[in-house]
Amino acid sequence: MRIFRALDQIEASDRGASAAIGNFDGVHLGHQSVLDLARRAGASLGVLTFEPHPREFFAPDAPPFRLMNAAARAHRLEKLGVNVLFELPFDAAIIELTPERFVAEVLADGLGLSHVVVGADFCFGKGRLGTAADLERLCHAAGIDVTIAPLLATETGEVSSTRIRRALSDGHPEVATEMLGHIHRIEGPVLHGEKRGRELGYPTANISITGLHPPKFGVYAVRVEVFDGPHRGEYDGVASLGIRPMFDGDQPNLETFIFDFDGDLYGAEISVGLVKYLRPEAKFDGLPALIAQMDADSAAARDALAK
Repeated sequence: MRIFRALDQIEASDRGASAAIGNFDGVHLGHQSVLDLARRAGASLGVLTFEPHPREFFAPDAPPFRLMNAAARAHRLEKLGVNVLFELPFDAAIIELTPERFVAEVLADGLGLSHVVVGADFCFGKGRLGTAADLERLCHAAGIDVTIAPLLATETGEVSSTRIRRALSDGHPEVATEMLGHIHRIEGPVLHGEKRGRELGYPTANISITGLHPPKFGVYAVRVEVFDGPHRGEYDGVASLGIRPMFDGDQPNLETFIFDFDGDLYGAEISVGLVKYLRPEAKFDGLPALIAQMDADSAAARDALAK
């Protein structure tokens, strides 16, 4: 998948794509239905999105809400067959574009799209004044085909990033999985920690959750993907998400013990998928009690993953 982060990077051979437009936070089943409508024979499958997320731009001090960072979103879109990702900057210049200018300067002249797909609730342009109907009218005048995708619902209700966040906050990653169509994953480089886990017989791969919506703190059965390096591949494990109350931590992170693994992952990019919530965080009466609980957590995680 090719990624473009500025309009001046687009060359003649890149034009003519059929693109879905949106934030695609989580790349859930609703987003995937929009992508499916953008698949056209003879045209590259594209996604037009923005970075940072508009909500981060307008409310930079608000609590973290994103389900995935930009890299994780790109990985998921590539797995779904997206050929070109237009990840344009969301800045003061873009928010000043009227609906008419957005279609003319970005979609038509800038990207040269042949077809766009948006959800029925899509809004765009300065002040979010443009509607899906406006997009259809303006694109047709510019020679761009438009498809309006209906909102997707399951038996349990509408699929949305908001409902997925709520499921994760409640400790129900399996409910989030049903709406996502894939396991919720947290991705990032493996960081150097205090190496306490290694001393306890449970070396962990630590990644930051800064900027992401925090799922319920506790212990999870997880599936891990290592993207690069000599240990590239997929593994099972158990992870602790939270502030490590046993050691008076205050900065949330994700610490993952990978089963049957012996190697150095520092600096490697990994993805940790939350499969099942096992228990909340706890503070134990000494290290022997902690190690006994870690043994039990590992057994519970193996059992959950085997099912």
